Amino acid sequence: MIDPTTIVAGLETIGFTHLVWIPDSHLGTWESALAKSRLAPIRVTREGEAIGLAAGLMLGGARPLVAMQCTGFFEAGDAVRNIAHDLKLPLKMIVGVRSWTAHSLGKSSDNCPRFAEKLIQAWDIPHTLFDVAEATPEQLAVALRGLVGHPGPAALLWAE
Repeated sequence: MIDPTTIVAGLETIGFTHLVWIPDSHLGTWESALAKSRLAPIRVTREGEAIGLAAGLMLGGARPLVAMQCTGFFEAGDAVRNIAHDLKLPLKMIVGVRSWTAHSLGKSSDNCPRFAEKLIQAWDIPHTLFDVAEATPEQLAVALRGLVGHPGPAALLWAE
């Protein structure tokens, strides 16, 4: 498992300026590392708001990353569609897929893992599944380079 300090350092190294997010039980573990970072974390009240705020930051020249859990991504669909496809902004997201590991082992009835990839495909967002529990810091660096390497919108489906 990659620790939150390594994750936040990776986000800084790759050039993100802001983290627009709603911390959940997994993503929220980054809180103390973010407090010590040069990233500017911005908490929002709804995931659709996170997408709109990230769009404003991009229009102002910043390089934000949006981090949210899969159910929040479901809620933010129309904002994602508008920002990614109508405005054609290079929206970058980490979408935490709650219960991914338990679901893949048949030990959870949580339907979030079942729908997360299907919905991100429906919105035509290039994505990569990233299992932080199994990854090395080097694999994190590769995944983040792949995320920012897409000229348009892209996401990491972050297995939780």
